[in-house]
Amino acid sequence: FIRQARLLAVVLLAGALVACAGKDEVRTEVENITEAYELAQQSIERKNFRKGIQIFEAIQARYPFSDLSRQIQLELLHAYFKSGKYEQAVEAADTFMRENPTSPRIDYALYIKALCYFERDAGILERWFRRDVTKRPPNDVDLAYSSLRRLVERYPSSEYAADAEQRMLAIKERMSAYENSVADYYLRRGAYVAAVNRAKGALEEYNGASSNADSLR
Repeated sequence: FIRQARLLAVVLLAGALVACAGKDEVRTEVENITEAYELAQQSIERKNFRKGIQIFEAIQARYPFSDLSRQIQLELLHAYFKSGKYEQAVEAADTFMRENPTSPRIDYALYIKALCYFERDAGILERWFRRDVTKRPPNDVDLAYSSLRRLVERYPSSEYAADAEQRMLAIKERMSAYENSVADYYLRRGAYVAAVNRAKGALEEYNGASSNADSLR
């Protein structure tokens, strides 16, 4: 589907350029823009994200109102995410949704936005050294959860909905485990009321999580 969309976007851009310039000029422009677009795609596929992003950004800057513009936004969103530029990816997703509120690709923008928050929650050092992330405040998972929930509720038939639901379950586990970790902290320091309230909150907010059994101890 993505490859078909990309091919269609290039064809549409070529048509737009033909309508806006003379024959000789258009021939050169279309060849250049098509080559640039394909080179950016190849760079991303080869994980040369910096080069691919630079080319896509250059095309976007030169043809901001072309038929290719929306597709470039999605290409950049994908490239930012894959290269670990999560803040830029979130910004790109928000921009796309704001400028294209009726686009059939809103579900994709929501999905990538959620993944950015989801991935950012567990830092790379924690993954490398296998640290227990349940003891770290879940700063971004609530943002990931809200984006995923919006995706599932608005686009239940989306190809990303099933994965979104699985990630929502994982987030519930993450949040429940963190609440239990805080409750345990209070318990070990004799703050029994605070510990009970925290455990109770985990049971109410994240009912069904596997760590609910810990909340009852």
